Order: sequence, then C-alpha cells, then structure tokens
Amino acid sequence: MRVRSSLPLALYRAESVRALDREAIKSGGLAGLTLMNRAGAAAFEVLRARWPAASRILVLCGPGNNGGDGYVLAREARRAGLTAAIRQVGDTALEGDARAAAETALAAGVTPQPFDASSLGGHEVLVDALLGTGLDREVRDEFRSAIESVNQSPRPRLSIDIPSGLNADTGAVMGAAVRADATVSFIGLKQGMFTHAGPEHCGEIYYDDLSVPGAVFERVPCSAHRLELGPLRRLIPPRPRDAHKGRFGHVLVVGGEIGYAGAARMAAEAALRVGAGLVSLATRAAHAATLCAARPEIMCHPVETPAQIKGLLDQATVIALGPGLGRSSWAVNLLARVIESKLPMVADADALNLIALDPIAKNTWTLTPHPGEAARLLGMTVAEVQADRFRAVAELQRRYGGVAILKGCGTLICGPNGDISLCPYGNPGMASGGMGDVLTGVIAGLLGQGLSSLDAAALGACLHARAGDRAAASGQRGLLASDLFPHLRDLANPTLSESL
Repeated sequence: MRVRSSLPLALYRAESVRALDREAIKSGGLAGLTLMNRAGAAAFEVLRARWPAASRILVLCGPGNNGGDGYVLAREARRAGLTAAIRQVGDTALEGDARAAAETALAAGVTPQPFDASSLGGHEVLVDALLGTGLDREVRDEFRSAIESVNQSPRPRLSIDIPSGLNADTGAVMGAAVRADATVSFIGLKQGMFTHAGPEHCGEIYYDDLSVPGAVFERVPCSAHRLELGPLRRLIPPRPRDAHKGRFGHVLVVGGEIGYAGAARMAAEAALRVGAGLVSLATRAAHAATLCAARPEIMCHPVETPAQIKGLLDQATVIALGPGLGRSSWAVNLLARVIESKLPMVADADALNLIALDPIAKNTWTLTPHPGEAARLLGMTVAEVQADRFRAVAELQRRYGGVAILKGCGTLICGPNGDISLCPYGNPGMASGGMGDVLTGVIAGLLGQGLSSLDAAALGACLHARAGDRAAASGQRGLLASDLFPHLRDLANPTLSESL
C-alpha cells in the first residue's frame, strides 16, 4: 500500500495546505484534476486495506473539491467491481475539477442521488467527502443532518482529507463533525487533526503526499510539528562509568500543603525516576517525616517560612514549584520567595493560579497549565482556550516568557522562538489526579541533567504521555499517576543503538 500510516512531522494550517496545492500546480507541474484523481484513488486504497470484505460503498459528496475526491473514490470502487453509490449534499451544480471528476464517475456507471438519511442502510462502508478543510463556520442545514446521520449509523466511516465539520486549524467541532474510524489526508497534515477534538473524530490517520515534489514543501513553511519520542530520547546520553549524583542535578520540589502531600511526593519521585541525581522536597512540617519514610530517597525538609527555604535554594540546580502548593498564606509567601530565584523552574498547579493573580514574565521557567489554569493565566474562559489551543499556547509564552506547555489531548509546547510542537501520545486514562504533578517532576528531572528548557519540555511531555500509554495497556479506567513510574524509568534509559 502506497498510502502510509507513518506520518510526516510537519503540520499545517488550512491556508498553508491550500498554498501547497497552488504551489504543486504552479511549480510542480501537476494539474488540479491530477491531484484529485490521486487523492480519490489513495482514499480508495485505504478503504480496501481497512475493510477488504466490503463490497457496498456509499459516498457522501459535497459541492467542492472534497466532493470531487469522493467521486473519484466511487469511480475507482466501481471499476474494482464494488457496488458504489453517491449521495450528493448541497449544491448539485459542481464546477471545475470536481465537475470533471463527477463526469468520470458517471461514465463509470455511478449515478449520484440526493441525500436521504434513510439511504444509509444497506451499505458496508460510509465515505465522508462532504466539506474538506475550508470550513470556517458552524455546520448547518442539510450538511449537519448528513453528518448526524452518518454518526448514528453503525457502519464504519472513512473521511477524506479531514472529518467534515472539524476545524482544520484548531481541532474544534463546528457544530457537528463526522466521527471517522479512519481518515486519509493529503499533501499537508492539518494541525487541528491532532489536538482538542481532532483525534477523537479522525480515528486512525493515513497520509499520502500525492507524489508532490519535495521542493514544493520547501516553499511553504509549516505552522507546527509533531514530536517523536525516539529521536528525543537521544537527548539523554549514556552515563559515563565515573558518573556521580552531583552530575545529574539537584531538584527542589516546593509544595505539599496540608492535605496535598501526595502531589509533591509524586513530582519528587518522578524527577528521580527519569534520572535526577538528588531531589529535595520543601513541604509542610506536619508530613515531612511521613513522606521521607514512604520514599527515603527524597530528602524531605519541613519549611514553614520563606526564610527556611533559602539554604535549599542555594543547594538546588532546578526548582519544581506548585505540586500540592495550595493557595494559603504559606503558599503565597513561599512562591514570592522562590520565584525570585534565577534557577531553571517548572511551575504547575496552584503556582500557576497564584501567578495568574499577579502576572510576571520569566525567561527561566516552564509553565505547564491544563486548559483551566491556562484560562486563568490568560483571562479567558476554558472554552476560549480550547477553541484555538495553538493561539492559546503562543499567547501564554508571549505573556509569561520561557516555555509554555498547554496540556490536554494533543499537548502543545511553545518556546521563545514561537515555534509550536505537539505531543501525539497519551490516552483518556490519564485524566486522573496527580498526572500533572508527575509531568512537573519529569521535566524538572530532565532539566537537572542538563537539557535546555525547550528540550526538557518536549522530551518530558513525550516520556510522560508514552509512559501513560504503556501503563494503560491493561486498561485506561483506573490508571493511577504512580503507575507511570516503572515505565518512566524504562523509557528514560535509551538502548545503546538509540544513543548512537
């Protein structure tokens, strides 16, 4: 199969994908109809690979080029001896390449009929070729009806290029969107497919560059890129034989208000599990001894006043601020003292909520908010953050400096140069308490071993999410944050071949 499920790393906004199309036609010497024929044929190839026994195909076509791709797929299905039917949604007066594609389908014996929800029965695969990437408003009328009918069908669903109703730039659902089992995308992967609602609606993603010359991609910059754990793990070099703990950083975790000791303990252990040489924990006196007994490798210090943390700050090389910190006067006073430090710092949880009340910018920190914390930092609603996560993470970095991580489905990372990367790992089982505390510790532990803030954020997010995927192998429901620890240790130890 020429279409591949291994995906390129570059991600594009819809306008950039259109620019790639134009450049392929202008400088690549490819006619628009040629690209459409290749796209429809590639989609049919995926359909046959995914559902080889299916013989009755229904294609829902819209009036634009996405519909044209659907006509090509129906034509190819008919030529392969399958029963292929088309239901046209919206304007039936097709133009340009879409019209030419429709004419070849008609010539192959495929006659389009108007859409009717009752016509979905009797088919084994439903193909979504309704709207494509150009959608910029809420789906209404017959398109919404068609999408809802497709989603209610028990039949498997294949989307061409992008699930109809999904915003290509943001991953937001525009009123209604097809929930595909598989999506085959062309030329440039759309960034919205990989975050927010994108993964839920795309299913398994396939890709075909339609044989567009490589020079075309050099002329159109991408807007973001996906991360891959394999290459990132090479940022952790093998340890020399004469290694000692002082070479791998001293992480100071600050947090653990009464009732929240576990958050600080998990952050501290996570730093150790990814290789930090030393980890200290500045926490409430009431449970310092208990935490030390539970994990004696963590040096637990009772700290009740800002003055008591000075010596710990002098010894540390990295700070993890916020796990279980709370918002009491104890927390406020500690944060005010710690935030003066020039050490590399990871800020999470209530540290972020307190920073939001009195915003400052620091080039030495990494902020790790979930959408709720990001909303407070930006003075927005959670819905506004989620409506365009790429814009939100860029604005977090612009306002607060350093490196910004916006957690969630398709975690995003933005560094000082404004480039955005996306972590493609993780699963719904990680929606449980303590996961963010573990991530804080992971990133702090990597900073302690000498990684830059941006590298530590990228590798840390991927290590954490991939460990979550491994831990979820026995079931997502009931997954605990501490279940990640053995997998973090394994993933943080690249094999010799990976290190070379």
